[in-house]
Amino acid sequence: MDTTIRDGQQSLWATRMTIGDILPILPKMDEVGYWAIEAWGGATFDSCLRFLDENPWDRLRQIKAATPKTPLAMLVRGQNLVGYRHYSSDVVDRFIACAHKNGIDVFRVFDALNDIDNMRDCARAVKACGAHFEPAISYTTSPVHTLDSYVDYACKLAELGADTICIKDMAGLLTPYRTEKLVNALRAAVDVPIHLHSHYVGGMAPSCFIKGAEAGASIVDTASAPLASGNSHPAVEMVAASFKESAFDTGFDLNLLFEIANYWEEVRRRGHYKRGVSSLIHMQVYKHQIPGGMMSNLMSQLEVQHATDRLEDVVAEIPRVRAEVGFPPLVTPMSQIVGTQAVMNVLTGKRWSIVSKEMRDYLLGAYGHAPAPFNSEIMRKVFGENVDLATIGNELALDEPPTFAQCAEEIGELAHSDEDVLMYAMFPVEARAFLSKHPSNESVEFLHDEDASQTKEDDYVDMNQIRELIRAVEESKIGEISIKDAGSEITVRKPEVALAANLAAAQAAPTAPAAAEAPAEQSESDDAKRPLSWKPVKSPMVGTFYSAPSPDDPDFVAVGDEVMAGSTLCIVEAMKLMNEIAADEMGTIREVCVENGDAVEYGQVMFYLEPITSK
Repeated sequence: MDTTIRDGQQSLWATRMTIGDILPILPKMDEVGYWAIEAWGGATFDSCLRFLDENPWDRLRQIKAATPKTPLAMLVRGQNLVGYRHYSSDVVDRFIACAHKNGIDVFRVFDALNDIDNMRDCARAVKACGAHFEPAISYTTSPVHTLDSYVDYACKLAELGADTICIKDMAGLLTPYRTEKLVNALRAAVDVPIHLHSHYVGGMAPSCFIKGAEAGASIVDTASAPLASGNSHPAVEMVAASFKESAFDTGFDLNLLFEIANYWEEVRRRGHYKRGVSSLIHMQVYKHQIPGGMMSNLMSQLEVQHATDRLEDVVAEIPRVRAEVGFPPLVTPMSQIVGTQAVMNVLTGKRWSIVSKEMRDYLLGAYGHAPAPFNSEIMRKVFGENVDLATIGNELALDEPPTFAQCAEEIGELAHSDEDVLMYAMFPVEARAFLSKHPSNESVEFLHDEDASQTKEDDYVDMNQIRELIRAVEESKIGEISIKDAGSEITVRKPEVALAANLAAAQAAPTAPAAAEAPAEQSESDDAKRPLSWKPVKSPMVGTFYSAPSPDDPDFVAVGDEVMAGSTLCIVEAMKLMNEIAADEMGTIREVCVENGDAVEYGQVMFYLEPITSK
């Protein structure tokens, strides 16, 4: 199975591949003879909305039209579908039916906890629409993940009607002989073909494929060479060549594969994307167990938080957090939840002082049954010293996910199809913004015609080029660098140079009327005017400030409110998770410095709190 346009680009290129990148080469890929092309699901759905301004359903339909010979596959996160939380059974039913109607033939379904209860709705929905049901075992290593536990889970998956069963080795933890042992055990226990999925990461995946094939695995996952290796999968060219002159010869045309690879290499070069390379930290996967996609996202998150120098600390913290919360396999959404907790623990310097809503929900059982018990000390840190650990999941009610009808009512006239409603059900904020901008009766133009696909690298300047400019300025002794593009000019200056330029421009500009003046930014002199007893509450991360749990809920706090130590003051959304910011001490809110929906920087003051001291 080819993973280039889904897992390959998600693992290496942060899922930024556009439909214009994809469509020109699909007819060639359709000729290869793949068992399937993984084209959709995973992070591709929300990336279309968050970053690419594309309709994910239109994307799927266009890919399907260009690949009539080859089945299309998608990755489904069990009850989480393509989101990061559980959805209602009727939303699952509608989503699977719509995905099949729009072009998906093979549904690979996994649960991050290997909880069979989280697989039942998807299994029923896939079988009901007559598609191929491929449940996946999320492979990891821990004291509670054994060969017997995987065989037991595979038997339960087979009972749900599996057409194939996938070993999903998202972190590249399999070794050749462990692969052989696992495939042999599964084939002896279940009478369905075994599909082997292993990320390259530490470099063992190609050898695992050979041993897996010898043990009886029927299908393996590969990517085109420019999007292979490193955090991604083995290169199809290498795997197809390695199977030649054996009983497992794929029969693939290597000339065609390299023609396709040359196309993707041009896309990679034009987009300034990095190749998949295994570094020392990748080789240490057998210690830290961080999946390829998680590692690339983790590095992006640290860049946003201006903390790339803390990567080693975060990598060391992740296994510690994972053990404390029951050894969940590090796959979406658990990779995001555990990884973000590790980042917060490192950046704040106070472990578990900030806990995302998603982590709290996981500890309450919202994501299913954890593989092992939670650390009781951590549970008390999160929920308080007096929490009853034996009944916490039963006593604290969890929100019921909205039904399809409720989602349809909420989005209202902006939705013109089931697909629009499902888009809103998955990602309410992003979908509302997209549907407001692109009503369903309007077509969204994509760059995919033959002429457009020949765009030269010099024809545009993208964000990656700007980032390279910034890096060049920071590392050089010169003050600024400029590039010109079709009459436009982009200049990147060092901060001190930019400040001088702004001051010069301000002095040269005519004085604006008083009414048009923008409010002055907060300065150190503003702080001097405040009482010394007021303490600033600063954002511990880069993100988006939210003053209320949702648009319909009252604000967490307002000026004049008295808060207890540990009370939630606000939420800062970062790294796709809602991080609750709590008060360090009892006090009175004296000033709120940001508004709902504002972007906040690391260290930016959000509130001023006056502590209440006991007399």
